[in-house]
Amino acid sequence: MVSFLQVNGLTKRFGDLLLFSDIAFGIAQGQKTGLIAKNGSGKTTLLNIIAGKEDYDDGSVAFRSDLRLGYLEQSPQYPAGLTVLQACFHSSNETVQLIAEYEEAIANDHHSRLEDILLRMDNMQAWGYEQKAKQILSQLKITNFNQKVEELSGGQLKRVALANVLITEPELIILDEPTNHLDLEMTEWLEDYLSRQTISILMVTHDRYFLDRVCNEIMEIDNQQIYQYKGNYSYYLEKREERINSQNTEIERANNLLRKELEWMRRQPQARGTKAKYRTNAFYELEKKAKQQQDNRNINLNVQSSYIGSKIFDAVNVSKRYGDIKITDNFNYTFARYEKMGIVGNNGTGKSTFIKMLIGDAEPDSGHFDVGETVRFGYYSQEGLQFDEQMKVIDVVQDIAEFVELGDKKKLGVSQFLNYFLFTPEKQHNYVYKLSGGEKRRLYLCTVLMRNPNFLVLDEPTNDLDIITLNVLEEYLCNFKGCVIVVSHDRYFMDKVVDHLLVFRGNANIKDFPGSYTQYREWKDIQEQLEKETEANRSPKETSTNKSHKPETEKKKLTFKERKEFEALEEEIATLETEKETLETAMSSGALTNDALLSKSERIAKVIDEIDKKTMRWLELSEFA
Repeated sequence: MVSFLQVNGLTKRFGDLLLFSDIAFGIAQGQKTGLIAKNGSGKTTLLNIIAGKEDYDDGSVAFRSDLRLGYLEQSPQYPAGLTVLQACFHSSNETVQLIAEYEEAIANDHHSRLEDILLRMDNMQAWGYEQKAKQILSQLKITNFNQKVEELSGGQLKRVALANVLITEPELIILDEPTNHLDLEMTEWLEDYLSRQTISILMVTHDRYFLDRVCNEIMEIDNQQIYQYKGNYSYYLEKREERINSQNTEIERANNLLRKELEWMRRQPQARGTKAKYRTNAFYELEKKAKQQQDNRNINLNVQSSYIGSKIFDAVNVSKRYGDIKITDNFNYTFARYEKMGIVGNNGTGKSTFIKMLIGDAEPDSGHFDVGETVRFGYYSQEGLQFDEQMKVIDVVQDIAEFVELGDKKKLGVSQFLNYFLFTPEKQHNYVYKLSGGEKRRLYLCTVLMRNPNFLVLDEPTNDLDIITLNVLEEYLCNFKGCVIVVSHDRYFMDKVVDHLLVFRGNANIKDFPGSYTQYREWKDIQEQLEKETEANRSPKETSTNKSHKPETEKKKLTFKERKEFEALEEEIATLETEKETLETAMSSGALTNDALLSKSERIAKVIDEIDKKTMRWLELSEFA
């Protein structure tokens, strides 16, 4: 098997903080590796080192010569002013740079340069790249290729960055949290795409279904060392448990030996400098081993929420819209006591707006939420991460409460509560500015839970949290004696925590589904299959007497007419996109009369519909172009 990447003796520290020491591993052709570690253990740092974006203290990183490498950063950024298509070609890849030259020449009418560029594109067979870029962008639901990158949402920018990486056809791709900011539909598309490709992968992700279905090897950073497991995430869980049990047995044995050695050290002061020096050295090694932290995930944290009455909330004829986008339309729902609901749906369908209306941060256009008097919300939002960076971790939480109420009149101190959420005593006395992004998210979560709410509303709580923290949060929520609403794209998390779904399908179409996310997907697949069969039965059966037809296995080629249509579609879509932008600018100007605004609203709806239809036709033809 061809080796693509070899890391040897790699060591990295930030001041006194040692991230990893003398680690070694390799990535071979066809190997798809998931990297797992606690927040703050150096996952992103390791990826940055391999990608050449960060220095290291010792060791070596070696690639196979001429290896095509792709890197998706956790928070991709592009220079302002670039269009979506230009951002896709913002790469050091020679072919991609040539296409960027071509796009620039076309956009600026530099016809004198075109002859040379076209010749070079023919020689490098570059035409397929542009087509592939547009195809991938369309599959990722990015259709406005001329939109500026600074106008994109976080999810849209992540999808553009994905297209940027994928079109270069890398042999090894490094992915840092590829599913962050992607909705479920896009996550499942990427999961399917990567699992089918022969590409080699090194990725960091907290999405456990994604790990299980894409990866064939798992690496874990633990106590500054690398542990490798040849198998998917399910296999890793089994083998990690065996390793932890073995380590705990060794640590317990070391503790027993340490007690005996300590007695000897105290009895034999003279021996320390003479013939028993070897034993003294062995004592210090034994002490070091005995102090290793044992895995202790068996803590039972049954936090007592404040009393909650039988009435939780009623949604009464709630309607909300932003311009032409409907969020809810006369929506009614009665929330049950102790219900644990998940809210899922594509980006832009109104999930976050719905919960903001529930907790009173946004007003419905009509209707209302009737919330019970005993309800105390604990709200974890995507934008709520705000701390005094100069405070210590323990002080941030202590400012809220000195302890957490447990059942049976028991109390849990702040330090114990933080320890449960994986803040060691050393971390608790660190300043907030020293925490990683994931650790700050974890601290924010603790500040929400410390307020003793009886109704938790969590908007994307899994973003930037490591898998170990997710396990802790899942256990907490499963034991939580109150109500829960979770908005999340993490399918594993939803399956484990909630037993009821509201599925936002866009344009105020909300499906009330009594089950887990996996059950919903199975139901949806069955419904789609039934619809296809019904549609097929409606269509007239093809009866052809022509016996000389080509075999079905032979790939279809475009006819002359279809090729002309395919070429014309690109221009038509671009023209419609330009008209759509013009209409949007006019509608947001505030200068239109009511009649003119109504007229343009009707026209933009037709334009969007035309763009969708022509894009779908373009995708159909592009399969055979």
